[in-house]
Amino acid sequence: MIKAHKIRLHPTAEQVVYFAKAAGTARFVWNWALAEWNRQYEAGEKPTALKLKKQFNEIRREHFPWTWEVTKNASDQPFLDLGKAFTAFFAGRAHRPRFKSKKRSKPSFYLANDQLELGDHRLWIPKLGWVNMAEKLRFTGKVTGARITKSADWWFVSIQVEMPDAVAVKRPGAIGMDVGLNRLATLSTGEGVENQAFLKTALGKLRRANKRLHRRKLGSNNREKARREVARLHYRITCMRDDVLHKLTTRLANCYGMIGIEDLNIKGLIKNRRVSRAFSDAALGKLFSLLDSKVTQRGGQVVKVGRFFPSSKTCHCCGWKWETMTLGDRVFRCQNAVCPYYQFPQDRDQNAGQNILREALHVIGLIDQVVTGIGSDEDVNLPADAG
Repeated sequence: MIKAHKIRLHPTAEQVVYFAKAAGTARFVWNWALAEWNRQYEAGEKPTALKLKKQFNEIRREHFPWTWEVTKNASDQPFLDLGKAFTAFFAGRAHRPRFKSKKRSKPSFYLANDQLELGDHRLWIPKLGWVNMAEKLRFTGKVTGARITKSADWWFVSIQVEMPDAVAVKRPGAIGMDVGLNRLATLSTGEGVENQAFLKTALGKLRRANKRLHRRKLGSNNREKARREVARLHYRITCMRDDVLHKLTTRLANCYGMIGIEDLNIKGLIKNRRVSRAFSDAALGKLFSLLDSKVTQRGGQVVKVGRFFPSSKTCHCCGWKWETMTLGDRVFRCQNAVCPYYQFPQDRDQNAGQNILREALHVIGLIDQVVTGIGSDEDVNLPADAG
């Protein structure tokens, strides 16, 4: 198992210049390799990352001597990254690699494990020396590499550490989770997690900052200051959103062995221009991704319920379906006279969460082994061998 620890760096002014040079070298080599790959491919040749690297090294000292001012990984790693990118493209897992822009691409460069050294709150980089880190590495294991990136005005290092697989601890609890925009998540136990909509809250500041940016003269120092202010605002929004998502997913992964969720078409929801910004602000795709990785890592499982399953329209107790239900109906009232919840007002999202839990248990074949009363406010306990 490989984990990455992202740590903020506190470089001096001279070290910032070095980082910018290294990131610029990595971007230049990537663009050179991509252009050469496209040229050879159109000519009917079969380019590879190693061939391009050898070709670049033959002309490097004569044509690009400034690439020797920084660590060699800044000019070596882009070839390997480009090879992986084309492999993913030909396999249909990613888009075709594109050229990197100085203004729009994130500055970054890679360091191999033999090109760095870790100390207490510091990192050693070739041809630069020791750089102060905001904290020391929390993980213990073999360091496989690191990547230095810039976000807004700050530089970060992401250190990859190879660690032994953690021993999975079986957790008997099971829960269903319904996600949305009014509430980010509603659990089958009745607990709701507020959708704090950080982008919507900061929209006024972002608009004013963007107006100041576009009023500045192109190429001026004042425009660069305005651009950095916009970048800092976006970075702050991202950090606050990630904090909520990580805390929620970690708590659920530590408490439950099985979590049922909906198999939503996130890309399709984003295409709806009326709610695309709200869905992007909620970051439901990242929520599902974090939940799946953390639960699986702890020995649990995430069960996806079909996206056409009527979780909101169905009574979790008797199965009566409210066919004419609309998005404006926030309270669910069962109309089945024999149902214990007949005419009883229920929260729409909590009812959906309980239906998702029941359907998830049905999908994995445990619905008959669970004690009755899934509609109660207590957690469902799975058999000991259910993960």
